[in-house]
Amino acid sequence: MLATALPQNIDGENDQLAHDGDHGDLVLLAAGAVARTANRLRIRRGRAPAEAMRAVVERMMERLRLPVNATKTRCLRVPGEPMEFLGYRIGRNYSPRTGRAYIGTRPSRDSVRSICRKVSELTAARYGLLDPELVVGRLNRAMLGWANYFQLGQVNPAYHSIDSHATKRLRQWFCRKHKMKSGKYVRFSNKRLWNDHGL
Repeated sequence: MLATALPQNIDGENDQLAHDGDHGDLVLLAAGAVARTANRLRIRRGRAPAEAMRAVVERMMERLRLPVNATKTRCLRVPGEPMEFLGYRIGRNYSPRTGRAYIGTRPSRDSVRSICRKVSELTAARYGLLDPELVVGRLNRAMLGWANYFQLGQVNPAYHSIDSHATKRLRQWFCRKHKMKSGKYVRFSNKRLWNDHGL
Protein backbone atom coordinates (compact mmCIF):
# COMPACT_ATOMS: atom_id res chain seq x y z
CA MET A 1 0.00 0.00 0.00
CA LEU A 2 2.81 2.42 0.80
CA ALA A 3 3.81 3.05 -2.82
CA THR A 4 7.35 2.47 -4.04
CA ALA A 5 10.40 2.62 -1.78
CA LEU A 6 13.04 5.18 -2.51
CA PRO A 7 15.93 3.98 -4.66
CA GLN A 8 18.50 1.96 -2.74
CA ASN A 9 21.33 4.37 -3.42
CA ILE A 10 19.84 6.77 -0.90
CA ASP A 11 21.39 4.53 1.77
CA GLY A 12 24.84 5.37 0.49
CA GLU A 13 24.12 9.07 0.53
CA ASN A 14 22.55 8.90 3.97
CA ASP A 15 25.27 6.90 5.75
CA GLN A 16 26.86 10.07 7.11
CA LEU A 17 23.65 11.18 8.81
CA ALA A 18 23.16 10.44 12.48
CA HIS A 19 20.52 8.12 13.88
CA ASP A 20 17.55 10.01 15.26
CA GLY A 21 15.76 8.11 18.02
CA ASP A 22 13.80 4.89 18.18
CA HIS A 23 10.72 6.04 16.30
CA GLY A 24 12.57 7.64 13.40
CA ASP A 25 11.00 10.08 11.01
CA LEU A 26 8.97 9.60 7.90
CA VAL A 27 9.74 11.61 4.83
CA LEU A 28 6.79 11.95 2.51
CA LEU A 29 7.78 12.91 -1.00
CA ALA A 30 5.88 13.51 -4.19
CA ALA A 31 7.78 13.28 -7.45
CA GLY A 32 6.61 15.28 -10.43
CA ALA A 33 6.49 12.39 -12.89
CA VAL A 34 7.97 8.94 -12.40
CA ALA A 35 7.29 6.05 -14.71
CA ARG A 36 4.27 7.81 -16.21
CA THR A 37 2.76 8.34 -12.76
CA ALA A 38 2.40 12.01 -11.85
CA ASN A 39 2.91 13.08 -8.25
CA ARG A 40 3.75 9.59 -6.99
CA LEU A 41 4.02 9.59 -3.20
CA ARG A 42 7.12 8.01 -1.73
CA ILE A 43 7.69 7.03 1.89
CA ARG A 44 10.76 5.82 3.73
CA ARG A 45 11.47 5.28 7.42
CA GLY A 46 14.34 7.57 8.23
CA ARG A 47 17.58 6.69 10.03
CA ALA A 48 18.39 10.39 10.36
CA PRO A 49 16.65 13.70 11.07
CA ALA A 50 13.84 14.05 8.58
CA GLU A 51 14.92 17.45 7.27
CA ALA A 52 18.43 16.15 6.61
CA MET A 53 17.07 13.09 4.81
CA ARG A 54 14.71 15.28 2.83
CA ALA A 55 17.63 17.40 1.64
CA VAL A 56 19.52 14.27 0.53
CA VAL A 57 16.50 12.98 -1.37
CA GLU A 58 15.90 16.35 -3.04
CA ARG A 59 19.50 16.45 -4.26
CA MET A 60 19.23 12.91 -5.58
CA MET A 61 15.94 13.63 -7.35
CA GLU A 62 17.38 16.82 -8.81
CA ARG A 63 20.20 14.83 -10.37
CA LEU A 64 17.60 12.48 -11.81
CA ARG A 65 15.76 15.53 -13.17
CA LEU A 66 12.67 14.56 -11.17
CA PRO A 67 11.77 17.66 -9.16
CA VAL A 68 10.10 17.18 -5.79
CA ASN A 69 6.67 18.75 -5.45
CA ALA A 70 7.22 21.14 -2.53
CA THR A 71 3.50 21.56 -1.85
CA LYS A 72 3.09 17.80 -1.29
CA THR A 73 6.28 17.22 0.67
CA ARG A 74 6.36 17.29 4.45
CA CYS A 75 8.22 15.71 7.33
CA LEU A 76 6.24 13.91 10.03
CA ARG A 77 7.09 12.09 13.22
CA VAL A 78 5.01 8.96 13.71
CA PRO A 79 3.06 8.11 15.81
CA GLY A 80 2.69 11.61 17.22
CA GLU A 81 1.74 13.08 13.84
CA PRO A 82 -0.62 10.94 11.74
CA MET A 83 -0.66 11.35 8.00
CA GLU A 84 -3.02 10.55 5.17
CA PHE A 85 -1.92 8.66 2.10
CA LEU A 86 -4.05 7.25 -0.73
CA GLY A 87 -7.20 7.62 1.37
CA TYR A 88 -5.73 5.95 4.46
CA ARG A 89 -4.83 7.50 7.78
CA ILE A 90 -1.49 6.19 9.04
CA GLY A 91 -0.81 6.71 12.72
CA ARG A 92 -1.69 5.55 16.20
CA ASN A 93 -4.57 3.08 16.43
CA TYR A 94 -5.93 1.14 19.39
CA SER A 95 -6.78 -2.53 19.45
CA PRO A 96 -10.51 -3.06 20.11
CA ARG A 97 -9.69 -6.24 22.05
CA THR A 98 -6.80 -5.15 24.25
CA GLY A 99 -6.87 -1.37 24.01
CA ARG A 100 -3.15 -1.34 23.24
CA ALA A 101 -1.80 1.32 20.93
CA TYR A 102 -0.07 0.43 17.68
CA ILE A 103 0.93 2.16 14.45
CA GLY A 104 -1.38 1.14 11.64
CA THR A 105 -3.81 2.20 8.96
CA ARG A 106 -7.49 2.95 8.77
CA PRO A 107 -9.69 4.75 6.23
CA SER A 108 -9.35 8.49 6.64
CA ARG A 109 -12.29 10.63 7.70
CA ASP A 110 -12.35 12.27 4.29
CA SER A 111 -12.60 8.86 2.63
CA VAL A 112 -15.54 7.85 4.83
CA ARG A 113 -17.25 11.17 4.25
CA SER A 114 -16.75 10.79 0.51
CA ILE A 115 -18.56 7.45 0.28
CA CYS A 116 -21.30 8.71 2.60
CA ARG A 117 -21.83 11.68 0.29
CA LYS A 118 -22.05 9.23 -2.61
CA VAL A 119 -24.68 7.20 -0.75
CA SER A 120 -26.67 10.36 -0.05
CA GLU A 121 -26.46 11.35 -3.71
CA LEU A 122 -27.70 7.93 -4.87
CA THR A 123 -30.71 8.14 -2.55
CA ALA A 124 -31.63 11.75 -3.31
CA ALA A 125 -35.26 12.75 -3.81
CA ARG A 126 -34.79 13.16 -7.56
CA TYR A 127 -34.41 9.36 -7.83
CA GLY A 128 -37.76 8.70 -6.16
CA LEU A 129 -39.36 7.32 -9.33
CA LEU A 130 -36.70 4.68 -9.90
CA ASP A 131 -37.26 1.02 -9.09
CA PRO A 132 -35.96 -0.06 -5.68
CA GLU A 133 -33.83 -2.77 -7.29
CA LEU A 134 -31.99 -0.17 -9.35
CA VAL A 135 -31.36 2.14 -6.38
CA VAL A 136 -30.18 -0.70 -4.14
CA GLY A 137 -27.97 -2.06 -6.92
CA ARG A 138 -26.26 1.31 -7.32
CA LEU A 139 -25.73 1.59 -3.58
CA ASN A 140 -24.27 -1.89 -3.34
CA ARG A 141 -21.86 -1.34 -6.22
CA ALA A 142 -20.63 1.96 -4.76
CA MET A 143 -20.12 0.56 -1.26
CA LEU A 144 -18.59 -2.70 -2.49
CA GLY A 145 -16.07 -0.83 -4.62
CA TRP A 146 -15.13 1.34 -1.64
CA ALA A 147 -14.82 -1.66 0.68
CA ASN A 148 -12.71 -3.61 -1.83
CA TYR A 149 -10.17 -0.79 -1.77
CA PHE A 150 -10.23 -0.12 1.96
CA GLN A 151 -9.33 -3.52 3.41
CA LEU A 152 -6.12 -2.74 5.26
CA GLY A 153 -5.91 -2.08 8.96
CA GLN A 154 -8.72 -1.07 11.29
CA VAL A 155 -11.66 -0.90 8.88
CA ASN A 156 -14.63 -2.21 10.88
CA PRO A 157 -15.59 1.14 12.47
CA ALA A 158 -15.67 2.75 9.02
CA TYR A 159 -17.72 -0.13 7.59
CA HIS A 160 -20.23 0.18 10.44
CA SER A 161 -20.55 3.93 9.96
CA ILE A 162 -21.17 3.56 6.22
CA ASP A 163 -23.66 0.71 6.70
CA SER A 164 -25.61 2.79 9.21
CA HIS A 165 -25.69 5.76 6.87
CA ALA A 166 -26.76 3.66 3.89
CA THR A 167 -29.55 2.00 5.88
CA LYS A 168 -30.84 5.35 7.10
CA ARG A 169 -30.73 6.93 3.65
CA LEU A 170 -32.45 3.98 1.93
CA ARG A 171 -35.21 3.99 4.55
CA GLN A 172 -35.74 7.71 3.94
CA TRP A 173 -35.85 7.06 0.19
CA PHE A 174 -38.54 4.40 0.60
CA CYS A 175 -40.59 6.65 2.89
CA ARG A 176 -40.51 9.48 0.36
CA LYS A 177 -41.41 7.10 -2.42
CA HIS A 178 -44.43 5.73 -0.54
CA LYS A 179 -45.29 9.04 1.17
CA MET A 180 -44.97 7.52 4.64
CA LYS A 181 -44.81 9.71 7.75
CA SER A 182 -45.08 7.00 10.42
CA GLY A 183 -44.33 3.31 10.83
CA LYS A 184 -41.17 3.55 8.77
CA TYR A 185 -39.11 1.45 11.19
CA VAL A 186 -41.72 -1.30 11.02
CA ARG A 187 -42.25 -1.45 7.29
CA PHE A 188 -38.62 -0.69 6.42
CA SER A 189 -36.68 -2.18 9.29
CA ASN A 190 -32.98 -2.87 8.96
CA LYS A 191 -33.66 -6.59 8.57
CA ARG A 192 -36.14 -5.99 5.77
CA LEU A 193 -33.80 -3.63 3.95
CA TRP A 194 -31.06 -6.24 4.17
CA ASN A 195 -33.03 -9.44 3.56
CA ASP A 196 -35.91 -8.35 1.32
CA HIS A 197 -34.27 -5.55 -0.66
CA GLY A 198 -30.70 -6.83 -0.68
CA LEU A 199 -28.86 -3.85 0.74
